[in-house]
Amino acid sequence: MRRRHLTLAALATSAIFSGAGWAPVAVASPPVAEWKAQLPGVYRYRLGDFQITALSDGTVPQDLHALLTRTTPSEVDALLHHSFLKNPIETSINAFLIDTGSRLVLVDTGAGQLFGPGLGGKLLTSLAAAGYQPEQIDDILITHIHTDHSGGLVNGGRRVFPNATVHVGKPDLDLFLNPANVGAGGIDRKLFEEAVKTVGRYLLAGKVKPFTGRKEILPGITAIPTPGHTPGHSFYLIESRGQQLEMWGDILHFAAVQFPRPAITVTYDVDSSAAAAQRANQLAAAAAERRLVAVAHTPFPGIGHVRPEASGYSWVPIEYFNRDAQ
Repeated sequence: MRRRHLTLAALATSAIFSGAGWAPVAVASPPVAEWKAQLPGVYRYRLGDFQITALSDGTVPQDLHALLTRTTPSEVDALLHHSFLKNPIETSINAFLIDTGSRLVLVDTGAGQLFGPGLGGKLLTSLAAAGYQPEQIDDILITHIHTDHSGGLVNGGRRVFPNATVHVGKPDLDLFLNPANVGAGGIDRKLFEEAVKTVGRYLLAGKVKPFTGRKEILPGITAIPTPGHTPGHSFYLIESRGQQLEMWGDILHFAAVQFPRPAITVTYDVDSSAAAAQRANQLAAAAAERRLVAVAHTPFPGIGHVRPEASGYSWVPIEYFNRDAQ
């Protein structure tokens, strides 16, 4: 495995908040004791010959009463109460780095500057803490073109990962990078504008490889289209020495609500009916097959299993590992 050197990196977060996709809500600062920032979010997991590193891009407060559909505030509050939560909730933005020994592959890039100061934008700090530089990333797998998954591709209008090739489902590229689609289907105009600012920069540089259908896009990494949340939404199946991990993107947003009630949808869905059907199918398969999955918005590090319950499902995080011996 080639050596890489830890360097210090700092992320400037002086950006204008974009209302597209996510809708953070104001949260009051603690009334006593000075607030101390969390340390960079890094968690490593061994998968065969590969090393998977979960990277936190931070968290965003979300008002579920305003965002969830096909439900009621009282049902939402009851589900949150069962998980010792209350509205609004804090939602993780997770990205994942795959070190194959010969390539560095990043799955999603977080929100970058696009949510505004203090809301996401921590990926580069986490990446540096993990011992990597943006220039070292060879490939970026985008689960779908929404701000909190592709916003970190750029900083100040420049490509953050200058040597990386971006892989993304062609239906998302066709939707969000085509000016003729702006305003179609009630999709927020800002999503189109931000797609041009982010993925568009790599497209102009000849650094985007779209795919259609199930396809092995890199050795040990297969793209699996899972349309619904967006038309090009995709899983990535990672395989090494007989071990597997599925990267899920936005198959669901709020674990405490959508695991027990998969039919509950969210305003971020491009096609809510298709998203609900896709979620039902994937949760059932993951539970039956005991799949190991990595999810963008379950609490960091976002890796675990889906367990069937009498009604719906529950989330079981992986066992915590913190020792040097393998």
